[in-house]
Amino acid sequence: MSARKIAYKVLMDIEINKNYSNISLNSHLDKENIDDRDRGLVTELVYGVIENKRYIDYMINKVSKIKVRKMEHSVKTILRMGVYQLVFLDRVADYAAINESVNMMKKIDKKSSNFVNAVLRNVSRQKEEISKIKEDTADNIAIKYSYEKWIVDRLIKEYGKEKTKSIIKALDEKPKLYIRVNKTKSNRHKNYEDMLDFVISNLEADQIVAKRVEGFDEALEVENFKNIEKNIMFRKGYISIQDISSMMVAKVLDPKEGSRVLDLCAAPGGKSTHIAEMMNNTGKVLSQDIYDHKIKLIDGYSKRLGLKNIISEKSDATVLNDEYIEKFDYVLSDVPCSGMGIVRRKPEIKYKSEEDVNNLPDIQMDILKNASKYVKKGGILLYSTCTMFKEENIDIIKRFLEENKNFTLEPINNIEIKDKISDSGYVNIYPDESDMDGFFICKMKKI
Repeated sequence: MSARKIAYKVLMDIEINKNYSNISLNSHLDKENIDDRDRGLVTELVYGVIENKRYIDYMINKVSKIKVRKMEHSVKTILRMGVYQLVFLDRVADYAAINESVNMMKKIDKKSSNFVNAVLRNVSRQKEEISKIKEDTADNIAIKYSYEKWIVDRLIKEYGKEKTKSIIKALDEKPKLYIRVNKTKSNRHKNYEDMLDFVISNLEADQIVAKRVEGFDEALEVENFKNIEKNIMFRKGYISIQDISSMMVAKVLDPKEGSRVLDLCAAPGGKSTHIAEMMNNTGKVLSQDIYDHKIKLIDGYSKRLGLKNIISEKSDATVLNDEYIEKFDYVLSDVPCSGMGIVRRKPEIKYKSEEDVNNLPDIQMDILKNASKYVKKGGILLYSTCTMFKEENIDIIKRFLEENKNFTLEPINNIEIKDKISDSGYVNIYPDESDMDGFFICKMKKI
């Protein structure tokens, strides 16, 4: 099957079934035997269309008598793919993008092929004119960078127009890829540095560029990493894929060996396994989630890394468990959130409805209140999200501390990230100020 046909099937799956882009893309690619070049084109087309969908639709509507909202799914999907290639991909000739799109349309719905041909030719002739849009209003910013307008409105209200544009532009960039090295594997080598050299040399043997990350001795920034799940270092449990912001959560928590740790919303297990590695496979990490299939993800993650100190458990974090009250040294409350800080990894977040997000602060507060009851006196409670919305972050913490005088902000002094760490116990990470995803992390102590 051609790369464009696979991309079309993925985009239709996302459009109609509302599946997550990464899950749908990986599922379809796993079924097809195509080379790296075609895999790259499929990925480019899928993410390119999703990331720019509103902007692409805006351009289509400029030249088409039939508006996108009235088109059949198959027609608008092929048009979006064609426009993306015409406007964003310099390496694809216009005639090739048009012909491939028309031929694909003929095989799906022949009567619509002439319409697709006419629209794409109009876009090709007028693309410089129809792609221009001033970034002067919230509506225009939302169209240009393909966000629901309420998201831009909320960001502007909290951060102002210029900071909002800076954040959104940063989230429009291709994310860097980081891996976390499993420190528990160092017992198979002379020391950790020897193991790290072993990992890097194995990656370089596969033409993967790997370099150290300042402030994170277990992190490597990598380039040219393809077919990750087939990589020998991944399969043997030496490495995991995780962004630096996400790694910071366990680093700020700073669990000691032999501790009891509770991770309330653990799936797919990145933070739980990092915590378990930091504890050198000692103590106990209880990793909870509400869905059976997510528990299986945690179990698979732990098994691949060879971690024996993780126990998974199905549980609803919004429901208080009396058996766990004051039983844990550390409790991580990495709550469900709007995900605005990870848009460049999950671009469909751009199109969330305001209704989907408005009820989150209440859920987040419920989880945090329950989490606080599980912490021993003198223990640590950590709250984190992957968003920049203040009502999901600092506003939650202010409310919680006002209602719970037995908790206090704990200074974060165990990691060195210049200009990111707050002496008061929390950190806001903005994607326009670093190469990291947007995150909020807050450390509190029970007194």
